Amino acid sequence: MTDRKLALEAWESLFRAQHELFDEMVKDFDDAHLSQAEYDVLLTATRSPGMTARLRDVTSNMLISQPSVSRLIDRMVSRGLISKCPDPEDGRGALVKATDAGARAFRALATVHGRSIAERMSRLDNEELRLLRDLAEKLRTGSSPGSTYDQ
Repeated sequence: MTDRKLALEAWESLFRAQHELFDEMVKDFDDAHLSQAEYDVLLTATRSPGMTARLRDVTSNMLISQPSVSRLIDRMVSRGLISKCPDPEDGRGALVKATDAGARAFRALATVHGRSIAERMSRLDNEELRLLRDLAEKLRTGSSPGSTYDQ
């Protein structure tokens, strides 16, 4: 049986580490032409085949409500960062696609942000990073550590 006190200590440590790292890394967006939320939308879109993702997949990856995602998508369409069209496989759904301008803006910020993340995460060695990744995935999905990401 899990030690309750240890579980609470681990949770508090994880929560505080995430919060403190997030506060440091949010500075990557201070002078960027994309907000953090826009970056997240483009991350999902650019990682999808043809840089096109279902709106429901974008929404599920975000930490904001569906109506907020819809408003964000509309703003990004008006800025020329993404396009939006009906999903031919789901009459109620929509597809979003990173435009060339959106993909360029994403790549420019991803380079800076990725470097920032790597720098901050370098406090851990590669074995610790793999363990952290696998444990976080296990907490999120209940899957066994290393089941989907070992390379």
